Amino acid sequence: MTNPNQPSDLELAALISSKICHDVIGPVGAIYNGLEILADDDDAASRSYALEVIRNVTEQASARLQFARFAFGAAGSAGAQIELDTARQISMGLVGDSKHKLIWNGVPGTLPKNQVKLLLNLIACAITALPRGGEIAVDIAEEPASSFRLHCSGRGARPPQYLTDFIAGSDGVDIDALSIQAYYTWRLANETGMRLAIEPAGDDIALIASAA
Repeated sequence: MTNPNQPSDLELAALISSKICHDVIGPVGAIYNGLEILADDDDAASRSYALEVIRNVTEQASARLQFARFAFGAAGSAGAQIELDTARQISMGLVGDSKHKLIWNGVPGTLPKNQVKLLLNLIACAITALPRGGEIAVDIAEEPASSFRLHCSGRGARPPQYLTDFIAGSDGVDIDALSIQAYYTWRLANETGMRLAIEPAGDDIALIASAA
């Protein structure tokens, strides 16, 4: 179903650009603060702390930019195939060592670029399904057609708010900085001819993409 609030191509590009900037501005700001401490404080403990902060947030910023490059950008040429191991590494970097844990059950191989982009965006949506943290188990099947299942388990697991609305065909969702990730995921599913579903699994939530 087409959302009557669907943004133009220029609006979509602007919203995604804003999201990328929002995702990296925090780590970049923390790097700047750490450099200020190094420049102004001669205390050994403070300088050691600042270096640790800079190291951690630099890794975080790099992981988020790498994710954005593949999940939103034009990494690879048109029609390119992307290694699933590359998708795994990018996903692991995005989840990091935070309150979420990613379990990757995919097999080696390649998938078309837009299917990999869909998978990466589904993983980002899965993180929002676990506001208190938990495990995201990713299962990938390639026969008879590509399909993804993301099992989200943890306290307070819930369907990703906006993705649920787009799958249901709701026309009352404002497409803005909060909902753009879910909207783009939904658009990618349509582009790749895959059907999205969100299903309860006991106290857990499963995000599924399968051939339409």
